[in-house]
Amino acid sequence: MRARTIFGVLRLTAAGVCLTALVHRLFWGLSSHTTAGDNFFAYLTVQSNCTLVVVLIIGAVLALSRPTDPRWFSVALALVLTWTITAGIAFALIVWQAGIRGIRVDVPWSDQVLHFFLPTCTALAWILTPGHRGVSWWIVPTSLAFPLAWGGVTLWRGPFVGWYPYYFLDPRQVSGPAEFLITCAAALAMFALIATLIVLASRMHRPGHPRAAI
Repeated sequence: MRARTIFGVLRLTAAGVCLTALVHRLFWGLSSHTTAGDNFFAYLTVQSNCTLVVVLIIGAVLALSRPTDPRWFSVALALVLTWTITAGIAFALIVWQAGIRGIRVDVPWSDQVLHFFLPTCTALAWILTPGHRGVSWWIVPTSLAFPLAWGGVTLWRGPFVGWYPYYFLDPRQVSGPAEFLITCAAALAMFALIATLIVLASRMHRPGHPRAAI
């Protein structure tokens, strides 16, 4: 139970760090006086990390009050981690590609926390947390529901506001339908791969951890 208490405190700390980074990133974006700053909540990273804050707070309460996490919480956490970790990897690739093209991309400390630090720490916690339940393989296709819905809304909204959160969704910045479809397919494949790794990690038997049984 002592280990659960420690992880409860860590979950609460991570939620606080995530919330602080989100607030900083919001005001940093607004200070730029650009369309991107005004559309802060349109980013998949922001939406998934807002959800992560809520899930981590719930997880902290569960870790401080129960010897094991309920199955529904493990499922919720697996989905949210899939989205935040994938968003972090995608952001790293975008920054890398921008550097190759000679395009400047400012990365404030809050972006580094949201895209790199927190995904790494939460991934490690997913593996190490005591009293953690395994999750089923249906998490993999289910994890695609949010990015698909987000993408649909983004493509519908983009022409009205004249802005897209990621360049590969903007028809003006891709060479044509082929590049758009290939890039989107690669993004969905990345979500599926991360979800697969999360399921595999949860189903690895560790002493004192319940086996997957969904």
